[in-house]
Amino acid sequence: MTDGDPCAPVPPYTLIIPAYNEEDRISRLLSQLVDAKGEILCICEGDDAAPDLIEEFARCHPGICIRCDRRNERLGKGGAILAGLRQARASAVGYMDADASTSFSQMLGLFAHLDGADVVIGSRWVEGSVLETQQGFVRRLESRIFNTVIRLLFNLPYKDTQCGAKVFKKAAIDAVIADMVSTGFEFDVELLWRIRDAGFRIREHPISWNNMGDSRVKGGDAGRMLFGLLRVRFSR
Repeated sequence: MTDGDPCAPVPPYTLIIPAYNEEDRISRLLSQLVDAKGEILCICEGDDAAPDLIEEFARCHPGICIRCDRRNERLGKGGAILAGLRQARASAVGYMDADASTSFSQMLGLFAHLDGADVVIGSRWVEGSVLETQQGFVRRLESRIFNTVIRLLFNLPYKDTQCGAKVFKKAAIDAVIADMVSTGFEFDVELLWRIRDAGFRIREHPISWNNMGDSRVKGGDAGRMLFGLLRVRFSR
């Protein structure tokens, strides 16, 4: 790296964006990154043009540290985030959804709250949160049932484990990453469970959230998530 490389110094934060066939939605997020001061890692799977859009954005904004890690194999949401966490250079790391259902500016706000906790998770279900566009009734009901199951299985007190907006002190990640086994949508639960079990402090923080539609959680994923979590919970 040269002195003019924006990725040369240690960044103030690393933000990971898992992007599986996000060609139709990634541009909205990229438009929010024009003033990013940290390291942006996009872990790109699939066979669409999302990586090309990210790399074109990087060429047009040479002062921004943004990289696209292209993967030919399907990693899963959790697998993609793990790949990013292993590459992260900053002492504060986080991840967000590629559809920008939580905005980049809100992610910066979550990073700012790490001074009083080891982990800050964006929550759609705590006082002060704003749901600009909600999911349909069935999805909201499934979410609440899933949250109840998680509380019973893992004794996690958090109201929203699945929101794709979370930030961490890197030390908390480093303490548990070698033990992580989940690579699907159940990844968030396992990560929070292991971090809390290791004695780190986790705080929920209200966010504004906008349902962007075209969810990557499809039919059958709920069953796979539950099976994966049962395997994690009772494998010890």
